[in-house]
Amino acid sequence: QVQLVESGGGLVQAGGSLRLSCAASGRTSSVLAMGWFRQAPGKEREFVAAINWSGGSTDYANAVKGRFTISRDNAKNTVYLQMNSLKPEDTAVYYCVADRSDGLGYTQYSYGYWGQGTQVTVSS
Repeated sequence: QVQLVESGGGLVQAGGSLRLSCAASGRTSSVLAMGWFRQAPGKEREFVAAINWSGGSTDYANAVKGRFTISRDNAKNTVYLQMNSLKPEDTAVYYCVADRSDGLGYTQYSYGYWGQGTQVTVSS
């Protein structure tokens, strides 16, 4: 089994920045692709960003391209999401995800492991 624990969420003003972290533990040798999803109140869960094991392949939702950056440190079994120029519409619970495959998945069904989520609130 793999456990994912997110941290770094909080309250920030519009235009500000936050960095989310997600630490994996357990059978981390089985973790390849990692990523982030988010879910705002009353909305469906949506893809935010993904990264493969080497870090050489990344992708982002159109809504966050140019503002968010995903990265990972495999020595620490940790994935990061640097969020800049935050907008009120970025307010959501952010979930860290991981999978045993190395492909970049864009649906929640692409990932077998999920964290509990961390709240990000952007005030206007």
